[in-house]
Amino acid sequence: MSVSPHAPLSVGLDRLAHFDAVIDVRSPSEFAEDHIPGALNCPVLDDEERRRVGTLYKQVSPFEARKLGAALVSRNIARHLETHFLSKPKGWKPLVCCWRGGQRSGAMTLVLNQVGWGARQLAGGYKAFRQQVMDDLVALPEGLSFRILCGPTGSGKTALLRRLAAQGGQVLDLEGLAVHKGSVLGGDVVRPQPGQKAFETGLWQALRGFDPARPVWVEAESRRIGRLHLPPELFARLADGRCTLVRAPLEARVAYLLRDYADLIAEPAAFGARLERLIPLHGHERVLAWRAQIEGGDWETLARELIVTHYDPAYRRGGDGLYRHVAQAAVLDAASLDADALDALARGLANAI
Repeated sequence: MSVSPHAPLSVGLDRLAHFDAVIDVRSPSEFAEDHIPGALNCPVLDDEERRRVGTLYKQVSPFEARKLGAALVSRNIARHLETHFLSKPKGWKPLVCCWRGGQRSGAMTLVLNQVGWGARQLAGGYKAFRQQVMDDLVALPEGLSFRILCGPTGSGKTALLRRLAAQGGQVLDLEGLAVHKGSVLGGDVVRPQPGQKAFETGLWQALRGFDPARPVWVEAESRRIGRLHLPPELFARLADGRCTLVRAPLEARVAYLLRDYADLIAEPAAFGARLERLIPLHGHERVLAWRAQIEGGDWETLARELIVTHYDPAYRRGGDGLYRHVAQAAVLDAASLDADALDALARGLANAI
């Protein structure tokens, strides 16, 4: 749908799908904290420039701040025109966003329209988008039917869900969105966790894409995944979901854990440092023994001992107890957790729906 040149320069979030791109003109640090999915960051003031203008506004006068800001914004818009936008065709329709739909996005929108593009400014800016995300995270879970995959650490739940998704199932990948496996050793070796706002935006994007007529599969998690927390309304719906319990022999779980911890195994020093977090639970002596197994490359023994002495006791103490229907869970017995077995289990889940 085309954007009329006589249409208002400011439009609401309900028009988001009518534009070719979202241009977020906030500073890099604002953008990094959270942004509309798929947005391109073209700051009209970078972090240092924004600080300078703000300091001048407070310490000298708003007029002096506006003069400096206008010069900086003009220079940055010119740079973006010469780099990001020069190849765009005449019919290109960008939606421009800043914090509150104010002067920063207004300046960019004005210049882009003067060129001849059908640019519009997002009314309310990122702040309006953030409010929409928070409202939808309350409302969207109510319309979905959740199926919870339960079981102790090392039972292949995450891999099983990802295979189910590859076969067309609807899956909410909480660990993927949180960049964390949900256990004390579960942080990603390379990537940090997102901030809470970015995590919630990821949840929002996933939830709004689901078909309410079909079930959504989710791995049982606690209210917190690493340092992130699930929105209370979403967790309440998950806790009321129907449960399926995955059971696998110890040796199959050991083999799976070795594959799942491949990144950590490739970084022995980092693995050992993470085990220090278990000292309050298991004492210095046991953790020293585990670190010795790392140094000796005895990964199989380490994985088995972590399952038997740490993960399984923790699961028995709490486990999936936050999920109200876990006592009535259907049982999915897995003799193996290799790729072929997980594919077969995923097909069984898909066919059972």
